[in-house]
Amino acid sequence: MERINFTLNGKFVSVDIADPGMRLVDLLRNQLGLTGTKIGCYLGECGACTVIFNGRAVTSCLVPAMRADGAVIQTIEGVADGEKLHPIQEEFISKGAIQCGFCTPGFIMSAKALLDEYPNPPVEQVKSSLGGNICRCTGYVKIEEAVLAAAERMQKGE
Repeated sequence: MERINFTLNGKFVSVDIADPGMRLVDLLRNQLGLTGTKIGCYLGECGACTVIFNGRAVTSCLVPAMRADGAVIQTIEGVADGEKLHPIQEEFISKGAIQCGFCTPGFIMSAKALLDEYPNPPVEQVKSSLGGNICRCTGYVKIEEAVLAAAERMQKGE
């Protein structure tokens, strides 16, 4: 059994890993109870399990849990400020960029990683950054509009 230590959603976490082959998505969901990170394909192709890992959007189904040692990780559960939704979350709701919601956490995490690094991205960069996320229920236009609207609000300090 190995112990790993990392920062998760702003809090220090120390976890024992019994299976060295465990994936980060399974650690988050099964051991830590953070079920907002979804399991879609286990192949890194759908983006449902996207988290922010050391400032970058990653598909957590492809990251060995052991690599989390010393990392800073943010999941969808760490995006809102208590009861106050993040502007990205609010814009997904207001723009109707949500259908069944299964893919939404992954899209929000990809969008947040983008806007954290590039506060005013052009639409092509938004499309490119969301390219690893798949939605089977809705078109991508509303999702792109939500990200751009959130960027605008965040620049204004909202």
